[in-house]
Amino acid sequence: MIQNPIIPGMAPDPSIIRVGDVYYLATSTFHWNPAIQIFQSTDLANWTLIDYVLKKGEVDLRGTNTPAGIWAPHLSYDKESKKYWLAYSHMVNMAGREFNSDSYAMSADSIHGPWSESIYLTSIGFDPAIYHDDDGKKYVAILEWETREGYQAPGHIVIAEVNLAKGGIIGKWHRINHGFTTRGCAEAPQIYKRKAYYYLVIAAGGTGYAHGVEIGRSKNIFGPYTPHPSGEPIITSSPRHLFSLGDPDAGRFDRYNPESIMQKAGHASLVETPNGEWYMPHLMSRPLENTLLNPLGRETSIQKMTWTADDWLEMKDGSNLAKMTTEAITNHEILAPINHDVFDSFNASYHLRFMTPYRNQESTWVNTTENPGHLRIHGADSLFSQMNPAIMATRATAFDYSVETRVVFQPDHYSETAGLGLYYDSNNWIYLHVTYSEEKNVPVLTLLQAKHGKRIESPYLRITIPTGEVSLKIIYENGQAGFLYRLFDEEEWMRLGHKIDVSYLSDEGVNGEPGEIGGFTGLFNFIGSVDAHQRDSYADFSYYKVESK
Repeated sequence: MIQNPIIPGMAPDPSIIRVGDVYYLATSTFHWNPAIQIFQSTDLANWTLIDYVLKKGEVDLRGTNTPAGIWAPHLSYDKESKKYWLAYSHMVNMAGREFNSDSYAMSADSIHGPWSESIYLTSIGFDPAIYHDDDGKKYVAILEWETREGYQAPGHIVIAEVNLAKGGIIGKWHRINHGFTTRGCAEAPQIYKRKAYYYLVIAAGGTGYAHGVEIGRSKNIFGPYTPHPSGEPIITSSPRHLFSLGDPDAGRFDRYNPESIMQKAGHASLVETPNGEWYMPHLMSRPLENTLLNPLGRETSIQKMTWTADDWLEMKDGSNLAKMTTEAITNHEILAPINHDVFDSFNASYHLRFMTPYRNQESTWVNTTENPGHLRIHGADSLFSQMNPAIMATRATAFDYSVETRVVFQPDHYSETAGLGLYYDSNNWIYLHVTYSEEKNVPVLTLLQAKHGKRIESPYLRITIPTGEVSLKIIYENGQAGFLYRLFDEEEWMRLGHKIDVSYLSDEGVNGEPGEIGGFTGLFNFIGSVDAHQRDSYADFSYYKVESK
C-alpha cells in the first residue's frame, strides 16, 4: 500500500507527468522562493525534491500578501518536441476580490532546465493548464475569474487554442458549461484524452473542507461536457451531497468530516503507469486533533483510479472518499520510505529544502563561503517585512518534532538579532533569538512573537549569552512550542519560559475573515538574522536539524 500523504508539508496543487519510467510532480509555492517545487519518484509512493523552476529571479515576490504569489503550476510533456512545459499563475493582488493574476508558460529540454523565458498567456484568471492534442494543436484551460455581482462565482472554466511559440491566444475563449459541478467554485481545469473523449478534471467546492475533484467529458474539446453519472466529486474528503453554486469560496467548516484523518481532498491531476494503471495525486490537509486548524498546510496525497465499463473515471475501491492508503502499482516494488527530517552541516552548500519568503536567495546575504562549514546569514529587514527578510526555512512535515541549530552572533545594537523560529508569513511567526542588551552590555537570548500582525515581546525572558554562541531548540508538539538553549554541547538543555500555543500558525489561524481560510501555505521552521541598524551584522550557523518524533 502507498501511505498518504506522499509529500507531507506545504505541497499543494500537485501536477504530475510521467516521462519514461520516472514521475515528476510540481506544486505551488506562493510567497516562497525558489518558486515551484519539482519532486521526482519511480514508485509513486516516495517523492524527492529535486529542483525548483523559478530560481533565478524570474519573478519578484517582494510585497506579496498572503496567500498570493505563485499558484497552481501545471506540468506537461510534449512527446512531439520532447519538451517539458510548465504553466503557472503569478497572483499579484487579491484585494476587492479582483484577483489580478498573470499566467505564463515556460519550456525546457530537461526537467532541471534551463527553462525558457516566460511566455505570457493571459490575465483572465488563474490555474492555467496546457494540453497538447494529437494533431499538434495546443490548448490552455483556465478559470475565468468573475467579479460582478449576480454572476456565477467565482467564475467559469474557459478553454482556448494557444500559440506556445509566440504566446497569446488563438481565436476566442470558449466558456465551458458548469453542468458537471454542483459544489461550485470550479477551478484548476485540466484536459486529458482517452479513446473518443476529452475529459475535463476540475477542483470544486472551494479550498476548504468541501473541496473535491469533479470530472466531465466531451467529444469536442470546447464542450459541452457531460457530468460524471454520480453527479458528485470522484474524490473528496466530504462525500455528503452539497449544492453551493454561486458561493464564491469559503472554508466550509461545516463540511469537516469527523470520520476521516484526511480533509480537504481536491485539486488533482492524472497519470497512467507504464502497465496501464491510473493514479490521481491531489491536495489534502490534516488538522490538529480536536481543531479545524491545519498547520502543515495543504499536502500531496494520491489515490489509485480505474475506468469503468462505460469509460468513466472513479476511485479503485468504488467510493469517492479519499483514503490515507491506496494500492501500489501492481508488481512494482515500493522503495524504502523517505525520511523527511533535515540535517545540514553546511559543507560547501546548503540543503535544497531551504526556502525564503518574498526575496530571492542570493550569495550577497546567505552563503557557505565566507565562513566554510557554516551558513552565514547577513541581517536584513525585520521579520514583519514582506520585502527583504533574511530567512532560510524548511517546510514543517509533522505534528511532533524538534528543530535546532547552533549560532555565533555578535550584535552591538538592539536592532540586530539572529536565531531560530517558526514562521507562516510576515504577520505570523515566533522567534527565539540572540540580541544586544544595552543594560547588560552583552548578548542576550529572548523571544519575540507576531500574531495577526501584532508584536508580542517577552521582556522578562533575558538570558545572558557571554560569548554570543549558543545552541537553540524548539520542540513543536501538536500546536504547542517549547523553547530551549544551551551554551555548550555537553550541557543539558535549559528551558526558556513556558510552552506557547502556536496553533494559529496554520492555514485557518492567520488573518482570515470569519468562515474563510487565511492562508494556503503552512508552517515553516527557520533560521535567520535581522539588522535594522547598520546592515553590517551577520550570524554564523554551524548546523540545522529537524527531527520528527
